[in-house]
Amino acid sequence: MTCTHDVIVLGRGLAGVVMSETLVRRGLRVAVIDKPRAGRASWVATGIVNPIVLRRTLPSWRASEMLAIAGAFYRDLEQRYHARFWHPMPLVELFPTAHEAGIWKLRLKDPAIARLISAGPVGDPAVAELPQPYGHGVVQRSAWLDVRALMTAHEQRWQATGDLLTADVKDGDVRTDDAGVHVHGFSAPLMIRCTGPFDKLPGLVQVGGEGLTVRMERCRLKTMVHRGIFLMPEGNDRFRVGATFIWDDVWKGPSDEGRAWLLDQLARVVGGPVEVVEHWAGVRPAAKDRRPLLGRVAPNIAVLNGLGSRGVTLAPWCAEHLMAHLLDGVGLDPEADITRFQVPA
Repeated sequence: MTCTHDVIVLGRGLAGVVMSETLVRRGLRVAVIDKPRAGRASWVATGIVNPIVLRRTLPSWRASEMLAIAGAFYRDLEQRYHARFWHPMPLVELFPTAHEAGIWKLRLKDPAIARLISAGPVGDPAVAELPQPYGHGVVQRSAWLDVRALMTAHEQRWQATGDLLTADVKDGDVRTDDAGVHVHGFSAPLMIRCTGPFDKLPGLVQVGGEGLTVRMERCRLKTMVHRGIFLMPEGNDRFRVGATFIWDDVWKGPSDEGRAWLLDQLARVVGGPVEVVEHWAGVRPAAKDRRPLLGRVAPNIAVLNGLGSRGVTLAPWCAEHLMAHLLDGVGLDPEADITRFQVPA
């Protein structure tokens, strides 16, 4: 029997968007099935691309490789969509103590890390006005992705082609046979689940987070800043502030406690009147070892999950790597292979 598509992608958060676009670039017919749910992290994600684990001043997992792939992928996507999503922007780390400032100077002696950070200064006069008794450092190869704009453009484009179905998918809605997977009238030899925190997978951890979108007319920052929280300028006096990390009761949504903590942290970075435009919350899909979760979970079903708080950076590499594994037989990277959490028989 002829299938309607080559691959069905289930879920349309950032992982699903990137996976579907990666498959289409391969020349495949792809269907996407998704129903937006409360708590989806991608819709509220700040989208910061930061190659440094700031609490230790060390590169994140395979930072240079992931950055190169991510930047090329999102720029190519901008060309295909005739829109702008990718915004290169320096990130300033305000040192909270002399100890952190000393660690930064020490890391600058390591050539591998010195490619990603500098001692500054950064070309933003507003940074000099911030309280920084111990100085600051600069993360050079940082950026932010307008995830919400990307998801909106993706939805419009895929709806126009008839390859996006807005529908809830329960276990009983998925049928498999020799031809492949059948879901709500779509069929394909393969389905890839990109359902984030809503999936149940070995090793998957749900991490809640809250953040704010604020307006500060007196703040002239053109650079991202980190000191306990991230402060990211969106333009037109709007800034994103975030985010908290919540390990219990992750689905509770925005809380008074979270809002108060974020505003207190913001006041430590920049003064002046603050108007809260939006208070948002989401649940990140992370893995116990902070590595992606990739691979087959059934003969005709695979997963891309576990991207955590660095999803913008990791998603393009993960999608390309998973596609090469599923279609070309390339072995999965052991650090990302979901079987690392499966209990041996």
